Amino acid sequence: MKQPASPEVMIAQTKKWIVDVVVGCNFCPFAAREVKRDSILFEVLENAPKALVLADLRKILQQLDNNPDIETAFLILPQNFNSFSVYLRLVDAAEVLLRKEGYEGIYQVASFHPGYLFAGSSPSDPANYTNRSPYPMLHLLREASVSRVVDAHPNPHAIPETNTAFARQKGLVYMAALREACMEVK
Repeated sequence: MKQPASPEVMIAQTKKWIVDVVVGCNFCPFAAREVKRDSILFEVLENAPKALVLADLRKILQQLDNNPDIETAFLILPQNFNSFSVYLRLVDAAEVLLRKEGYEGIYQVASFHPGYLFAGSSPSDPANYTNRSPYPMLHLLREASVSRVVDAHPNPHAIPETNTAFARQKGLVYMAALREACMEVK
């Protein structure tokens, strides 16, 4: 049986995925700036049930509140959320937490998962790779920052369609290999 990666390796794999896939494919035209600024917080939470993930999410929100130099955060969840449907319930719970804790409009949750499947799409649709990450993860973004970059972008509504077209043009084999190469970091 394959030994699970250490948290440091999981973070390195996630960083490579951000650089090679998210930035490299221009899926998020705003990510390169934060990579260059080194303003991204990464945390790994292993074998955590939903309640512990939500408690950790609260801590990360407080870190973001207390440190404006951290632009965005990734909570990497290598176990317990491998089922995409179970993961989606976690995303829903995270969004409820933001509302209950008074963070709605301040932060937002973006979702990435190795088995990401857009509603109505086929599992073999390469477009799913725009959100297929090395591990299940919750991505916290500052709403004010998102608004600023969206307002500055010439056509922010075209981003999802552009990403889908790019992934489909590259094809399933290419997109799967690109993400898989990120797992080779040791």
